[in-house]
Amino acid sequence: MWALPFVLGLAVLERSITAVELGVVLATRTVGFLAAVPVAGVLADRHSRRGVVFWSCLTAGLTTPVIALGMGHSLLLMATAATVVGAGQGACRPAFQALVAEVVPESGRQQANAATTFAIRVTTLVAPGLTALAALLVDARALLAVTAVLWLGAALVPPKGSTATKARAQHRSFAKGFVTDFADGLGEARRHPWMLGGLAALTVMIATGYSATAVVLPLVSRDRYGTEAVLAAATTAYTVGALVGAVLIARWRPRAAGWVALAGLACYGLIPLGLLLPVHPLALIGVYVVAGVGIELFNVPWFTAIQREVEPTRLARVSSLDFLLSYGLAPAGLALIAPAIEEFGVSAVLGVCAVLCFAVPAAAALIPSSRGFRARTTTS
Repeated sequence: MWALPFVLGLAVLERSITAVELGVVLATRTVGFLAAVPVAGVLADRHSRRGVVFWSCLTAGLTTPVIALGMGHSLLLMATAATVVGAGQGACRPAFQALVAEVVPESGRQQANAATTFAIRVTTLVAPGLTALAALLVDARALLAVTAVLWLGAALVPPKGSTATKARAQHRSFAKGFVTDFADGLGEARRHPWMLGGLAALTVMIATGYSATAVVLPLVSRDRYGTEAVLAAATTAYTVGALVGAVLIARWRPRAAGWVALAGLACYGLIPLGLLLPVHPLALIGVYVVAGVGIELFNVPWFTAIQREVEPTRLARVSSLDFLLSYGLAPAGLALIAPAIEEFGVSAVLGVCAVLCFAVPAAAALIPSSRGFRARTTTS
């Protein structure tokens, strides 16, 4: 999943596709991802979550080589294949989150979620370099074939989950339509005020803070510091910080886990603040490390709490809502940030994004159940 943009970027460099074609393919992949997420949430609650993971990975694996077939011949074929690949990726996410809750006992889920996010961060850290090295030996079409094989491996590796939960969900939901089932998942999410607050904070952070910094960091690196090295160092520092955060939260069990998670999420506000102020480049890189640590202090307890608190037969639908809102609004944020900068200026946009990144998690923390990301608070 994480290799495809790098491989297609290399295809642009070797002139197998154009930059415009790259943008179209990545955009259609995102469309497929977002379209499949809610459907997969319903399917994974109706049927075997292991089965949904298998078929979604198999779909992505079998369709990936079609992108290679379209290179230099048909943009329509590439875009159609990318849409299906994106659908496979999107369908896998909520089903996988629900499958973790079936396979791993509650006492081990925080470590399991930390291991998952650790694997993702390692991949994003090393994939560009490994892809570039592999490109010295083979072309982008061969690299796409490698990612297809990886997808097939991902389809086969996960173990089976429990069958009792799925049997209850299947019996309850078979007579209902997709819209009714998804609305049922929305109703489950509304039962947890801490979830609504946390999801609002995460969505705002991604749609504003993440989008703004993705657009502004290259400009600041070039115009303020006069080198692209700051861009590379800052993005790497964020991933390194996330790795540290994943290792830390794998063992740490804070008593006020929800407040710690929201405080970690708010750390992202330091990035637009650092880009706004004329700080030393090492200070900016340090800010990215702190934000990376903070995002995993949020992500891991967040996923763990959803797996613990949500009614098991609705877990995949609630997880799909999480991915749909948080990641679904990211493209919209990216599309709006550039016009906003053009209209109001970089300083104003970064200032607003910093305030939102700090204020919305703080507001979410005021919800009583947010202290521990639990429906009921306990005293000791």
